[in-house]
Amino acid sequence: NAFQRFLRYNPIDEYVLFYESIGIDYLLINGFLKPNVHYFSDDSTVLDAACCLAEFGFPWDRLGRLYVEEVLIFRKKPEFLKGKLDGLVSSGFCNQQIVGICLEFPGLLKEEEVGLNSDFDALLDDLKRVFLDFELESCMLGNVDVWFEVCEKVKVFYELGVAKGEFGKLITNSKCIFTGYLMEDLVEKVEFFSRLGVEKSEVGVLILTNPKILSIKINDRVISVSSILDHFGLCEKKKILVEQKYKYVFGRNKMVNLPSILRAMDLHEWFFHRMKCGYHELFANYDLSSPNDGLDEKYVQNLENLKSVRMHSYSLSKLIFFHGIGFGENSCTIKLVASARASSSNLQKRFDFLLSEGIEFSKLCNILSRVPKVLNQEIDSLKKKLDYLVNKIGLPLDYLDEFPSFLRYKLETRIEPRYKFYLWLIDQGWCNKKYALASIVAASNKDFFSRLSCIHPSAPQLWMEQYGNKKGPEIANASSSSTCQPRNKCQRVTPLVSFRTTASPSSFGDNCSELLPGQSSHPNRQKRLLDGSGNATINPENATVKMGAQPDQVGDNQRYNSVK
Repeated sequence: NAFQRFLRYNPIDEYVLFYESIGIDYLLINGFLKPNVHYFSDDSTVLDAACCLAEFGFPWDRLGRLYVEEVLIFRKKPEFLKGKLDGLVSSGFCNQQIVGICLEFPGLLKEEEVGLNSDFDALLDDLKRVFLDFELESCMLGNVDVWFEVCEKVKVFYELGVAKGEFGKLITNSKCIFTGYLMEDLVEKVEFFSRLGVEKSEVGVLILTNPKILSIKINDRVISVSSILDHFGLCEKKKILVEQKYKYVFGRNKMVNLPSILRAMDLHEWFFHRMKCGYHELFANYDLSSPNDGLDEKYVQNLENLKSVRMHSYSLSKLIFFHGIGFGENSCTIKLVASARASSSNLQKRFDFLLSEGIEFSKLCNILSRVPKVLNQEIDSLKKKLDYLVNKIGLPLDYLDEFPSFLRYKLETRIEPRYKFYLWLIDQGWCNKKYALASIVAASNKDFFSRLSCIHPSAPQLWMEQYGNKKGPEIANASSSSTCQPRNKCQRVTPLVSFRTTASPSSFGDNCSELLPGQSSHPNRQKRLLDGSGNATINPENATVKMGAQPDQVGDNQRYNSVK
């Protein structure tokens, strides 16, 4: 009696049991339930459609796949569904093939009529080429799972961008894709070549026209970067130039990392072109020429030392990350591991973020080889710096090739305050020299104050008043707080768009090849005088430039490319 009373107030929803029985995840069921409908006696449309499909041969526990992807199918009357299935039978497919086809392409059971929709017609033409022209039924032990896997392979190429209708024209000599290789082989090769950064549709065409690529064994193979470039025909002269520029890539690595290795050297398009020309057969016969081919003894020794530390698994995961993005087994990579202060998963997320922002793969690897601490920063911090560089300063991302340390400095306490103060000095007419962003940001505090004093004697005091607390407030009324007026009022100068500087962050200042206005090569010999207006001038005996000199009047060794 108690159980009956419970059911009276908590009725069993027949739809919940039905959805579970056809294979829908229990957590998704609430999204399909209709309000105030609990029994099939109220609405049996869904049950009638399911019974019609099961009678044709659809596995009951796989009808949930159809329901989730095309719920409209289960709102059709059984007569409509029987007409659709009979139409597919008349096209030449057997019942089991139709079940496999509809489980992967449920849209064929929707309302559109075959013959009135060119997309459906093209799909049917492709499926006929695969199932009927290749006579798969005679050479494969057919069941629903086998035909479903065949359709899965077809859909992989559609997802790569191969057009319906065009697919059928490309598979003339590709029967082995459906009969000789597993789905895992196809997915592995698609992912491998897609990581080269080429168009996905080109990857699909490459595999369809060269199906033997699927037989290549990728996992558990070791390569030498130098020897594999020779193996695939890179000329010796170009290889020497590449090795000089990307020395951190060379050494040994794994075959599975080859796409990243090639992108790190900017050779991915060359390699993919070689694949399209039929050189994929070189994959099969490549092997290390000797046990010491590409072996770096220092790397091996450092690796043993790395394994001996307490948290070696943490360091090894970071090492695997750097190998995965193209860095070879060399001493440079070991140093990167020591500088990286984040887990491998966070390093990967930050690396992918910088790629998504538009930094080229090879340039990003070059940045990391010079300033590995870039990846120690949170994504939000990196995003703010990139936004400031592009939107506020007006420089392209390519400028990071010249000044990769920009991403290392703090935005709020260093980059933004110094750059704003530089612009304010230009507005006041106190600075008519155009400085590279690197010389503004990377200079030490001592060198930065020295430069300010050379630009104007009151500049250091104003800087301390506004930014001495390192919080970086706006310079809104700084001009009104100073009684110093420039001798020659200058027009506002727009910041530089492109630079040419090779100085490292530590060399800016004393070793910088650019002299500031009014600064001699020997700062201790400078002798400042004041003219009648209180503005600074330089003693002609020791200086070559007076305050207010234009950039082209200074005997600089360093020149900039262009000024916006």
